[in-house]
Amino acid sequence: MQLPATFDALIEEANQLNLYHKLVKQLNKDFLLANVDLDFHEDILPTSLKLLLHETVYKLIQEKFTEYLNLLYIIDVPEKAVKALNGEDVLKLSEDVTFLILKREWQKVWFKNHY
Repeated sequence: MQLPATFDALIEEANQLNLYHKLVKQLNKDFLLANVDLDFHEDILPTSLKLLLHETVYKLIQEKFTEYLNLLYIIDVPEKAVKALNGEDVLKLSEDVTFLILKREWQKVWFKNHY
């Protein structure tokens, strides 16, 4: 499986395979497991999804770091990928982590669909 390099590529692939709604459901499931109060509507636009997810990750980093780490653990974002990010700018960091979360969730959805 070749993971998409950008948010737009990820959404395009998800739409082509008719898996966007499953991606949203997977996000909702994992956020619920991590006790993070975020529930996306199934018909949410991709731009709104990205914006809300980014905003939530930013707030978790700033205000609830333990919950942020728990969320990354529940979603199973690779620790190596998170450590490779530049943490000097929290806004940029939260944007990059948001994409890592989406990529990992996309992997789960893609594998469930193919196997």
